[in-house]
Amino acid sequence: MTPRDASDDSRWSDLERPPLNAVALRRGLVREGGLWRELEVVRATGSTNSDLVALAAAGKAAEGSVLVAEEQTAGRGRLDRQWTAPARSGLFFSVLLNPAEVPVARWGWLPLLTGVAVATGLARAAGVDTTLKWPNDLLVSIAGEERKAGGILAERAGDDGVVIGVGVNVTLRESELPVPAAGSLALAGAVSTDRDPLLRAVLRALEEWYGRWREAGGDPAESGLQETYAAGCATLGRTVRAELPGDRSITGEAVAVDGDGRLVIATADGVQEPVGAGDVVHLRPA
Repeated sequence: MTPRDASDDSRWSDLERPPLNAVALRRGLVREGGLWRELEVVRATGSTNSDLVALAAAGKAAEGSVLVAEEQTAGRGRLDRQWTAPARSGLFFSVLLNPAEVPVARWGWLPLLTGVAVATGLARAAGVDTTLKWPNDLLVSIAGEERKAGGILAERAGDDGVVIGVGVNVTLRESELPVPAAGSLALAGAVSTDRDPLLRAVLRALEEWYGRWREAGGDPAESGLQETYAAGCATLGRTVRAELPGDRSITGEAVAVDGDGRLVIATADGVQEPVGAGDVVHLRPA
C-alpha cells in the first residue's frame, strides 16, 4: 500500500485536478458511533481492493476502513477487466464491511446496495442523473448517449468480511476515455467535480444504506433497497443478452430483480430465468 514516489511538480501538474484533502475527509467522515473508523489516501497503488483484502487478512483493518488512491495502476473491474485512469481524475476507493448479523446468503446485495449509494451521493453532490446497469455499473447520459462512468467490485475478505471497491470517472476528458462507451461526470454536465465533497456524499450515502440494510437483517424488501434499486436500474424493461458462465447466453426482457439480487430475464419462449452472475448487454434503448 506504499504510495508511488512523485514530485510536488507532478502532483500539481494539472491544476484542474487537485489532490484530495485527507485531513478534511477524516474530519467530515470519521466520528464516534459512525461506520467509518479510518480513512487513508495514498498517492498511487495497484488496487485498493487488493490492498484492503490483504490488510484485512493480516488483521490490520477493521470494518469501516476506507482506502482511497489518487491513482490505481492495476485497478480491476468484473471479470478481471482493467480499470485505469489518469491520476486524480476520479474516485478510486475501497471499504471493508463486516455484516456479521446478516445471513451470508444476502451478502450478494452489497454490490447493488453500493450502486444505490454511489448513485444517490453523486446525484446530491454532482447534480448528475445517474442510473445503474445490473449488476454493478454506473451509467450517465452524454449527448443523449448512455455511457459507463463507474463500476463496483466486491470481494470476500476472510470468513466474515467483504471489501467493496468503487471507481468513478470524474474529470476524464473525451481524449482520455479508455473506450468510446466510457464517460465521466464532467462530460455528463456535473455541476461540481470537486472530489472531496463527492467522496463525502458517496460515503455518507453508503453508511446510510448499509445501516438500513443491516438493521433489516439484510432483507432487501424491508430495508427499501430492492424497490430503490429497481427504480434506478436502467437494465429493467430492456431487451438484454446475458453472457453466462460455461459459454452460455440468453436473450430476453429484463423484468425484475428478485429477492436474491438476481436479474430475471423473460425469454421469447415464456421462461423467466434468474441470472445471478454474468455479463449483461443492453440491446434496446429504454
